[in-house]
Amino acid sequence: MNATHPRPRTARTARTATLAAALAAVLLAGTACSSKTEGGGSDDGADGVKAGPGVSDKTVRLGALTDLTGPYATLGKSIVQAQQMWADETNAAGGICGRKVEIVVKDHGYDVQKAVTAYADIAPDVVALPQVIGSPVVAALLDDIERDHMLTFPQAWAASLLGRDSVQVLGTTYDLDMIAAVDFLTRTQKLAKGDTIGHVYFEGDYGANALEGSEWAAEQAGMKIAGQKIKATDTDLTAQVSALSKAGVKAILISAGPAQTASLAGVAAARGLKVPIVTSAPGYAPQLLKTPAAPALEAMVHVVSAAPAVSSDLPGVKKMVASYQKAYPGEPVDSGVLSGYNAAQLTGIDLKKACEGGSLTRQDVVKAHRSQKNADTGLGTPQNFTYVTAPASRSTYVLKPDAKAVGGLVGAEGAHKAPGVDAYLAGRG
Repeated sequence: MNATHPRPRTARTARTATLAAALAAVLLAGTACSSKTEGGGSDDGADGVKAGPGVSDKTVRLGALTDLTGPYATLGKSIVQAQQMWADETNAAGGICGRKVEIVVKDHGYDVQKAVTAYADIAPDVVALPQVIGSPVVAALLDDIERDHMLTFPQAWAASLLGRDSVQVLGTTYDLDMIAAVDFLTRTQKLAKGDTIGHVYFEGDYGANALEGSEWAAEQAGMKIAGQKIKATDTDLTAQVSALSKAGVKAILISAGPAQTASLAGVAAARGLKVPIVTSAPGYAPQLLKTPAAPALEAMVHVVSAAPAVSSDLPGVKKMVASYQKAYPGEPVDSGVLSGYNAAQLTGIDLKKACEGGSLTRQDVVKAHRSQKNADTGLGTPQNFTYVTAPASRSTYVLKPDAKAVGGLVGAEGAHKAPGVDAYLAGRG
């Protein structure tokens, strides 16, 4: 500013200029520190713990990109509530690293563009994402997530999401679920060599990855797949059932949403195509047992899942269910509650481990996560997070719809690894 006043410099003005320059340097340094903390860098907190985006001396902020208004709205609501319950419990116990946990929730309605916008909105202010719903959504965000070193737990299980340090697919992938489904149908003598298996699947990564697994398993068993690709907006599967009936299928796999599973079972039963149907976890919700399709679902459907039923006798699951029913009385306790709470617990474990190492920067949170070889929250089988390119687990449960059970599912088979899974993964490289 002095350059605009050409009067002679006196000792006083020289001292003033020096003071102004020093003050400007201090202000600039303070601004730089603030920007560094809010952006991609880091700074030490008052307790000596290195901090980064989403972390202050008082809070740790997490993000959730969820579906509260689209095809997975029921799932999204359950996950959001379960993770908020975890945050409340964690804060009541003293928080993480002496900081309160906050979760910022954004609804994308299963719209990829809305999700991209929502990510850009919250990314500067959160340290991790314990929830992102939808394979197409996560696929669109992969590069940004990896660039930002944002530890992310997708509520999506496509194998295409593997291979990124910052992205952790929990449990099995869709292809492994369908290999387990074919194995279950074969072992229980519902299928035999030469049979045709129907497979109804969503377009996109979810369905494509599931189809990879079913086609591989069918080939190994001397069977063939009759595929029917559908969109997320397709809720009347009459045409697909007719096509599968003509193909003479002896069983049907479905990789879609709960509404599609209900339509498939209901229409198939009404048309006399009373064959076993197997879906993965995203294709089922207990609310379906209050629809006209309920009798067909209970009679024909099984669910293959990396997680147990919420009606399980596992102590950790029973405790979670009791807490959820107290926190949200009257709300259904479904698989979303279990998967959401599990992801939140794992996020908390990672943050605590990073804090013990003296840093809550995103990079160090990811590093803490990837160091875990036998992560066990008591909500299912232990998981190995050290192999970035491999599923965290290879074991699945087989569950059965039951209107009388908490969560509308009961266990039909305990967790086990289907024969052929190791060979399949080795073949994928």
